[in-house]
Amino acid sequence: MMRKTLLILILLTLFTAGVVLAQSAGSDGIGDEFYPKLGNGGYDARHYTIDLDVNLRANLLDGIVTMNAIATQDLDTFNLDLYGFEVGKVLVNGETAEFRRRARELIITPLTPLKTDDEFSVTVTYGGIPEQSEATLFSGGWARYQRGVFVASEPAGAALWYPVNDHPLDKATYSITVTVPQPYVVASNGFLLSVTDAANDRVTYIWENAEPTASYLVTVNIAQFEERTDETEGGLPIRNYFPVALADEGEVVFSQTKDMITYFETVFGPYPFDVYGVVVADTDLSFALETQTISLFGRDIITQNTGRRSPDGAQGVIAHELAHQWFGNSVSLVTWEDIWLNEGFATYAQVLWIEHTQTIANRDGMLEAWYAIIVSPELVENGIARPGNPPAQGLFNTSVYLRGGWTLHALRLAIGDDAFFETLKTYTSTYAYSNATTANFIAVAEEVSGQDLQALFDAWLYTDEVPDVPEMNLFNN
Repeated sequence: MMRKTLLILILLTLFTAGVVLAQSAGSDGIGDEFYPKLGNGGYDARHYTIDLDVNLRANLLDGIVTMNAIATQDLDTFNLDLYGFEVGKVLVNGETAEFRRRARELIITPLTPLKTDDEFSVTVTYGGIPEQSEATLFSGGWARYQRGVFVASEPAGAALWYPVNDHPLDKATYSITVTVPQPYVVASNGFLLSVTDAANDRVTYIWENAEPTASYLVTVNIAQFEERTDETEGGLPIRNYFPVALADEGEVVFSQTKDMITYFETVFGPYPFDVYGVVVADTDLSFALETQTISLFGRDIITQNTGRRSPDGAQGVIAHELAHQWFGNSVSLVTWEDIWLNEGFATYAQVLWIEHTQTIANRDGMLEAWYAIIVSPELVENGIARPGNPPAQGLFNTSVYLRGGWTLHALRLAIGDDAFFETLKTYTSTYAYSNATTANFIAVAEEVSGQDLQALFDAWLYTDEVPDVPEMNLFNN
């Protein structure tokens, strides 16, 4: 009997120890069921200090990144996301920490375990040539081209150039220092604090981004840029970075930006940040990206004076990326499955800009053209008809953009202009600098309008068949 009791006590002790150990390890996913392994659990990142020394000729980075965070549980180990590179040293609160690598995971064991609510810092010294992941989802990140570098990381490419908790659910502020050869210029998020000469004919740029930012929206752009500045009627500074040879033309193409900001503030609410602008990479791109406070475009937006996938030309793409500063950047996703909250809203901003600057007939012509696209049987056959639950490997599909935008117009038709625009303003103010879900947006729309709208959203977001729009004589035959 004594031996049996002793055995039970030993087993209970081992089981309890196992539970404690499990609770003391931060998870290797932040909790996004759509992409379970993205991000990490156990802490809340508050600020990143990124210091990069860039050898452009070799495309070589030497980096020191410090993350300041708060532990949300007891932690014996925790993870950062980092793909590739050689990691030389990891410090936690100034103490040397053990670390190991597993795919994208940098698994860190601090010398002194962390307790719940502890404020802590982790500093990673690393270097090497940025790699590209073979997985489509993780492509992007740091991109070297003939005349410079751009960084575009959506949805999960930030870990391809710095150690990070790579998910929009854990936003943070940033200080970014980059040293490059002269005469190259560095454009990044937020405000440029200083430019100082460095040794060996090099120059150091320091940028400060004081508003919470999702990791995929952080950017570094290096080229021979010329800065052009402007401001809105309300005094919001605009700073644009164009390739030197295209600066005059670029200034013309983007000259409507200040008017767009002024107009969008009347329908979306106040612009959420302290500065805006664009950076134009000195290479053609097949995309644009709403990197926070400084949207990224390719030089073809200037040389062709038109935009990709946009029937309203360059101004449509410019309006789209600007609108993301409200929808996607200030109000960010909880889960990537709700991507329509970003792309559908920014797409509808193109409709609103046409309505504001042209005619209702032009607006309706655009919507009718989009409707003809989204009723195509091919979207159902390819499994991309439903913007509310896109396939994990087809996140940025036609329905997410066009049917997502149409969902908003259907809502507008159902509740009227006053309630519709009040819904947008309430949504952006309620969830500013935070995260939201489709359910959150529906709740706001129902509260503002006083209507039960679940059936409308279910029909537009979660069914294969596109609803009819009798108000515009559009029918899905």
